[in-house]
Amino acid sequence: MFNMDFTQRLAIDTQQQDWQASPAKGVWRKPLEREAKESGHTTSIVKYEAGSAFASHTHPLGEEILVLEGVFSDEHGDYPAGSYIRNPPGSQHAPFSLQGCTLLVKLNQFAPHDSSTVRIDTRNTPWQQGIGGLQVMGLHQFEHEHVALVKWPAGERFQPHRHFGGEEILVLSGEFRDEFGVYPAHTWLRSPHMSEHFPYVEQETVIWVKTGHLPVI
Repeated sequence: MFNMDFTQRLAIDTQQQDWQASPAKGVWRKPLEREAKESGHTTSIVKYEAGSAFASHTHPLGEEILVLEGVFSDEHGDYPAGSYIRNPPGSQHAPFSLQGCTLLVKLNQFAPHDSSTVRIDTRNTPWQQGIGGLQVMGLHQFEHEHVALVKWPAGERFQPHRHFGGEEILVLSGEFRDEFGVYPAHTWLRSPHMSEHFPYVEQETVIWVKTGHLPVI
């Protein structure tokens, strides 16, 4: 088990992590949280070298992907950088990348009845006005779980708030901040149930954020 104590606040600069080999040649990963070596609850940054592929496999409790760079593919389509993908529990595919790609991948973390297949090209999806100067792009919602991209204008400060069911963030660009630290692009954050912080930015920043999905401990 790795980083599976959900009562702990985590901040990992993935740029500082070394790539680790996966079972598939040319596919590399940086583990962020992992229940077991090749099964269970897993969150990773994954890199496919050009021309690499992963064997066909099923997702017992779902798979969630955000394409960060390049083009990710499977037998159902091609997904360029900015694509948000949800493959529901029981789905199966054989992924590959002709030109190479980098992904955020979350495995086996779907709510039991969350059966939606999702394909969103965030490059062609409009932003909606959020609180203050924030712009929000909703990606998925099920029960208490919410997933979105959030764009912060330079100098924006958000009110202190708590996270029922926790919060998870990947900083996509810019630099995210709160009273606990400064988080450059590619930093992954996980905050536990009912944690509180006072986030702000000094430069324009875009984050992927998920709330309400962590254990209520």
